[in-house]
Amino acid sequence: MVTGALLALLWANTDPAGYEAFTHPLHFAVNDIAMAFFFGLATKEIVEATAPGGALYSLRRAAVPVIAAVGGMAGPALLYVAMSTMTGRPDMIRGWAIPCATDIAFSYMVARVVFPATSPAIPFLLLLAIADDALGLILLAAFYPSAPVRPLPFLALVGAACLVAWFLRRRRTRSFWPYVLGAGTISWFGFHVGGLHPALALVPILPFVPHAARDAGLFVEPLRPKHDPLSEFEHWWKVPVEFILFAFALTNAGVPVTAAGMTTWIVLAALLVGKPVGIAAATWLAERVGFRRSEGLPWSHVMVLGITAGIGFTVALFFTTASFSPGPTLDQAKLGALMSVSAGLLAIGAGRLVGIRRL
Repeated sequence: MVTGALLALLWANTDPAGYEAFTHPLHFAVNDIAMAFFFGLATKEIVEATAPGGALYSLRRAAVPVIAAVGGMAGPALLYVAMSTMTGRPDMIRGWAIPCATDIAFSYMVARVVFPATSPAIPFLLLLAIADDALGLILLAAFYPSAPVRPLPFLALVGAACLVAWFLRRRRTRSFWPYVLGAGTISWFGFHVGGLHPALALVPILPFVPHAARDAGLFVEPLRPKHDPLSEFEHWWKVPVEFILFAFALTNAGVPVTAAGMTTWIVLAALLVGKPVGIAAATWLAERVGFRRSEGLPWSHVMVLGITAGIGFTVALFFTTASFSPGPTLDQAKLGALMSVSAGLLAIGAGRLVGIRRL
């Protein structure tokens, strides 16, 4: 993903015409088809996290991170809308969901640099990011249709796809391929014809794929590799999705660095400020209604992990392409999403400032 983004930026700023000619024909194949497998892997993590023993199965364990995830989405969205309104740019309000995103991979890597390996901040951040992914899928489906919404074709085709997936599960089909190629293809056409983003096509299908009855939980490696169909889906697609993310970054991240404008700074401010404030405020509210933070997680650490969650990058970049048509506003929003990696440096600095030591 990073390699693709850097290559796209270099190419777009040295040969913009060549970059546009190469990437424009790829947008549909990458954004609408290939990215379905990225969101499929995200759905797999959510399915396992909500299984018995999973990180989000226990209300007591998951409540505070999930509430914090809601705050970490509401805070940036409200700040984005407020700044767009105050600057007299109501046309930018459509991008309110861009700063709601948290890039789970980048955030996790930064958290491992900032916090000790045994710190409760790391599982808290991962639970928050998983919940953020789940809520982000809902936002994408509900608020960012790719075309005029046609409910009847959508419900008919996606409903048929779910019936196919249910039938396959009923028949104890142990290969994930019939679910993906059969039910998944029908679902993709349902999303496409129905006007919703077809990259979400596997989201309603993968919960039907047989999976382990229990999940070992975060940071718990099973004694033996899991070979249930859902785990096999992840094993097979993990490496291809890395190349898909490279292609996604290459085709979407190429914007002139001189394109920075008001939307750039609003997206960036919403992520860098709205995320930690929203997460801290929601965590405080969760405690007021009776839930408790993990032991050993002081407020200073909550603020630092909130800054870490401000790395939007992959999902934020995807939301920019769903929010705006090609033009200056889209380019500005993309730069804001890409520049959110600076949250990682801020988190490292904040961690040093409050005295977090990794050892």
